[in-house]
This record gives sequence, structure tokens and C-alpha cells, in this order.
Amino acid sequence: MNSDLLKNTNKQAKNISLFSATALGIGGMMGAGLFSLLGLASFHAGTHVPLAFLIGAIAASFSVYSYAKLGAAYPSSGGAATFTVMSFGPGIISGSINLFQYIAYLIAAALYAAGFVEYTNTLFGGDLSPIALKCITAAIIVICTFLNLLGPSLVGRAEALAIGLVVISLLVFSAMGFQQADFKNLQMGSRSIEGIAVAAGILYINFQGFGVVTNSSSAMKSPQKELPLAMFSALILVTIAYLAVSMAVVMLMPLNVMQIDNGHVLADAARLIAGKPGFIVISISALLACAAAVNATIFAASNIAADVARKKEISSALGNTVLKNNLHALTISSIGVTVLALIFPLSEVGQMASLAFLLVYAVITYGHIRVHKHTGANPKILWCAIAINLSLFTALLINTIKTAPSSAIALLIALVASFGLEAFSRLKSKRLKSH
Repeated sequence: MNSDLLKNTNKQAKNISLFSATALGIGGMMGAGLFSLLGLASFHAGTHVPLAFLIGAIAASFSVYSYAKLGAAYPSSGGAATFTVMSFGPGIISGSINLFQYIAYLIAAALYAAGFVEYTNTLFGGDLSPIALKCITAAIIVICTFLNLLGPSLVGRAEALAIGLVVISLLVFSAMGFQQADFKNLQMGSRSIEGIAVAAGILYINFQGFGVVTNSSSAMKSPQKELPLAMFSALILVTIAYLAVSMAVVMLMPLNVMQIDNGHVLADAARLIAGKPGFIVISISALLACAAAVNATIFAASNIAADVARKKEISSALGNTVLKNNLHALTISSIGVTVLALIFPLSEVGQMASLAFLLVYAVITYGHIRVHKHTGANPKILWCAIAINLSLFTALLINTIKTAPSSAIALLIALVASFGLEAFSRLKSKRLKSH
């Protein structure tokens, strides 16, 4: 076990509070998925979208347990990047997983940026030009990158403010939706178990933000107590919000309208409830939520990259690139997110992000089993996490191959490239040392 990878000083102990860490987790979860993937999920789950959200939350809870135990045992700004080295040891396997995980965070941030642009366009009546949309994409990523440069304390406070406003607006939306819903005429259409599983896989990206919190563990005063509490608090609060909002939407809007509106279902549902003011409030909430998610995810990605650069054991391929410090890590991360957001449409990047994290969480949890005696985790719960993640991954992968093969191919290339680049980098380092 390499203790150099872990938190070893208390310099940053008060940089992030329990409240801010919880807000960071909520910010990482409550992004484009809720606001922009609801319509896509309804294609597969129909009116059973709330059930798909619940399945996704249950699946995520097992991974949250695994990450909370790992984060408490191995507090580090590298978060899951450190977990892989502690589980698999320094080498090609852990380095490749971390390189792929870094890419997964970039894909997730690209999804949230795409969601931000979708709702910006909706707010302006869908009349913005393609060039304007691309400029907005770049602008939101640059702004979030700048916020991250100012440190974890400001990131946490910015998340708390944005998410506080979003949660309040969603609670009001849900309450008004339930008040106006016609329960008597509600029809729950039939959907296959496979369709609901695919929808749960698509919506899983809504919960991946819990991993963001582990990157702040080294800035916590008592990560053993605060980290699990922050992660589970964020998951529970977000799940309640998802269930309330999705149930309100299902009761208010016909299924065919949900599927036509697709990327901005929530804003159109708010229009039904409160007219144009409701539409504007929810659209602005979507912008705040997506921006907060971009902010939190870039925070996680850049922390992984910076940690990798400082500790070559984590990933030789990343460590040997220009990721030399936080500024470089943030710069490279923001460029990567911008490129992905501009290349892939929202629905495709959403599926890619869910697939990537389902696979990453399954692999890291498998590694956790190897060190479960040190973390104190129950191996039965860890095996359940692996089985659930791989089941959802398989269902979503089969559907993605059928509906968006380019996304599946791009993800496969990223996975193969991660192992190839890591192996090449380590061989090159060995040759240089031998000479």
C-alpha cells in the first residue's frame, strides 16, 4: 500500500464542509439527466419512468456504499483514481482504468454542457443559430473552469447556491404538478422489463455524481464520518427529487408529447402548470443545474488528472502528458469536454456517459473486493453492486448498438485506447530508465 497517494496533511482540512460536499454531490447528479434525458427514457420505459429512476437509485446505492468505504479508508483528491491503485496496485491495469475513468468524466461533463445549451436554445424559442449554440457550449465550460481555478471552497459554495435554487424550484414544480394532475385518468401503459432496464441504464448518469464527492475527501476535516454521510445524503435527496418530478410529469403530459419534446420535457410541463412564468423558471433551473453539474464534474476530472500528474503510479500515460499541475489539468479537461460536447448530440453523449460509468463502477468495486478487509466493507454488498452495474450496462449496450452504434464504437475506442496508451507509456518509461 502506497501511503504517498493518500491525504497526509491537514492543510486543506477546512476547505470543504459537510454541507458543501453534499451540495457538490447533488450538483454532480442533478444535471442534464433529469432535465434532458427524461424524454429519451420515456421511449423505453413509457409512463414507468419513475420506476426506472428508482431502479437507477437502488443500483447507485450499492456503488455509493463501495465508494464511501473506499473514500473513508483512502482519502485523496484523486478519489477513485487512488482507489484503483490501492485495489489493483500500481501498473497497467490501474493506470488504464484511471485513464478511461478520466475520459468518462469528460463525457459526463460534455453531457451536462449539451443539456445547458439545449435549455438555452429552448428559452430563446429554439431560434439560436448553430454557431451561437457552439459559442454558448464553449462559454459555459470556460466559466466553470475558471470557478474551479479558484479552489474547492468556492466550488462548494457555488454548488450550494445553484443547487439550493434548483431544488426549491423543482419542489414547487412537483407540488403544483400533483395539485393539477388528474389521477383518475392516469393510465400506466405496459412496458417490457427490458425497456425499463434500458431506461434505468440511460438515467443512471443522473446518479454518477456521487463519485465527485470522493475527490473532496482530502479537503474534509473527518472524511471517515463526513464522506459517507455526504454521499448518501446527496443520493437520497436527489432520488426524492427525481421521483417527485418524474411522477408529476407523467401525470401531466401524454406519453407521445413527452417523446416529441424529448430534450426539454420539464420546461414544457412547467408551461402546462404555470404558463410562461413556469416555463421560464424551470428553464433557468435547468441552466443552473446543468452548469452546476459541469462545474462539479470538471472539478472531479481535473482532480483526477492533477493527482495522476503528481503520482505517476496512478497513470503513466496521463502523468507523462502536459497534466503537470491544477491549471494544466483544468485546461486539458475543459478542452476535452468542449470537443466532446461539440461532436456528439445530447442523447448519444448521455448513453456514452452512462455506459462508461456503469463499467467503471463495476471494475472499481471488483477491485474493492480485493481490499475489503482494510475498508471494512461487506463483500456480499460489493458483489451485488457489480452484478447490478453489469446488468444495466449489458441492457444499455445492446440498445445503444441498435440505436446509436457510433456511440458504442466511440466508447470501445476510448476503452481500447486507454489500455494501449497506458501500456505504451509504461514501456517507454522503462526503456528510458534502462538507458
